[in-house]
Amino acid sequence: MGRMKCLSGLLMLAALSPAYAQDDTHKLQQEVDDLQATVKELQAEVKELKAGQAKPAQPAAIAATPTPPRSTTAATTPTATLTQTSNKQVNPVQLGDAQHSPLPPQQSVSENADSASRIDNEAPPTDPDLKGFIQIPGTATIVRVGGYAKLDMIYDTSSIGTPDAFVTSAIPVPAPHDNSGNFNMQARQTRFSLDIRRPTIFDETMRFYFENDFYGGGNGAYGFRLRQAYGQLGNTYAGFGWSAFADTDALPDTLDFEGPGGAIAPRQAGIHQFIRLGENSSLTVAAEQPSSEVSAYEPISNLRGTQHMPDLILAARTEHDWGHLQLGGVLRQLGYSDDEQNRRVLGGGAQLTGSFKTGTFSSYSDLLMFGANWGKGIARYLADTGGLGLDAVVGPDGRLYALTGWGTYAAYTHYWSSNWRSNLVYGVARIQQSPWLTTSDFHQSNYGAANLLWSPVATLTVGLELLHGRLLEQNNRYNDDTRIQGSLQYSFIK
Repeated sequence: MGRMKCLSGLLMLAALSPAYAQDDTHKLQQEVDDLQATVKELQAEVKELKAGQAKPAQPAAIAATPTPPRSTTAATTPTATLTQTSNKQVNPVQLGDAQHSPLPPQQSVSENADSASRIDNEAPPTDPDLKGFIQIPGTATIVRVGGYAKLDMIYDTSSIGTPDAFVTSAIPVPAPHDNSGNFNMQARQTRFSLDIRRPTIFDETMRFYFENDFYGGGNGAYGFRLRQAYGQLGNTYAGFGWSAFADTDALPDTLDFEGPGGAIAPRQAGIHQFIRLGENSSLTVAAEQPSSEVSAYEPISNLRGTQHMPDLILAARTEHDWGHLQLGGVLRQLGYSDDEQNRRVLGGGAQLTGSFKTGTFSSYSDLLMFGANWGKGIARYLADTGGLGLDAVVGPDGRLYALTGWGTYAAYTHYWSSNWRSNLVYGVARIQQSPWLTTSDFHQSNYGAANLLWSPVATLTVGLELLHGRLLEQNNRYNDDTRIQGSLQYSFIK
């Protein structure tokens, strides 16, 4: 339009100016004619442009071609399609590279495997389709509200210090005079979770995961408790969640909240780096929050554990459609101080875990799961001994000695049909006998569980479980407890 105004002005000046010489009239007339022709051409172009803008946009079918999954049994990662904003169609965005864990799909009461971080933010075997995500309008972000409401009805035939969870290290030894049974009903396992995923400019998927339950406070309390809160960009994880030393895909499927005492499954702050070694193998390098849990041969005032470096963890893993294996190791520095002196000692251990598919019924497979670990100063990582001060003991010479501990468990899942399944679990946790520990300190625990679970629909699970545990102390005294637990669980998203 600026060019048109300029040309029009020139025309007017040319037409009105009387100062031109008579002998230049022919030349000036020729220039005016040329300018008029140029103006007509520009006007025609403007009309064509206006006509093109007025035409309605033709609808275009936009289809996202899914990247083939790594496993033939896995479904395609869901694609988030952005909505129209300001009459402009935004192209679909595909999350990640559509890779999935090749492990066979499984049902799980705890849903722990759903929450675990994975290499490339893969979909877990318990939820290969990543169901339930919705898109935040106008963004490439998808979000899922998850969790479940769970009611537990519990009857103990004998006394136990933890009526809300079957912690075998809490069985009183010797049996109290009032060793009668106890009935309890609670819903503290109820969980709420938030899973957020989106692509990034780094060509990697970003994931944020938040989860809580109501195990805050003492027995019977319903205090809000943070279970996990972490972010993962591509293969770099940072936050609070499952330790890299744990293997959630090998944990048994039980109604009981605690599980076998010999399992390693702590949640703590840390930073993890996943490294892909091949199509089905990976390596995890991690630094996590340390905590020295120490005891003393003789009472020491102001005794406290000290930390001077993070726990360093290395875990190698391979996954296949027949199951998986994971070998992990941890290196720790334990320490203590009593305001007069401080000592340190190195500790560490290793764990081998895995699962093996043993049969197939419909879309689910019978599964054998196991775990075995050993080390010095790893008591805080074992389910039954964490928090008991059994990483190390201060000897009569003032030196700090790391205690040897080990744990093991095995579990078998059998599918009677696609709606009915059973689990058989047995586990042992053990800390060495030491003359520097008190006679009432933990020495060994045994845990056994058998259940029958019914899931008529994906979001409902009803089950009955029988549990038996035994605690053996340093002086070889022991006591037992047997529990019957019935549960009703409503999952939000399945």
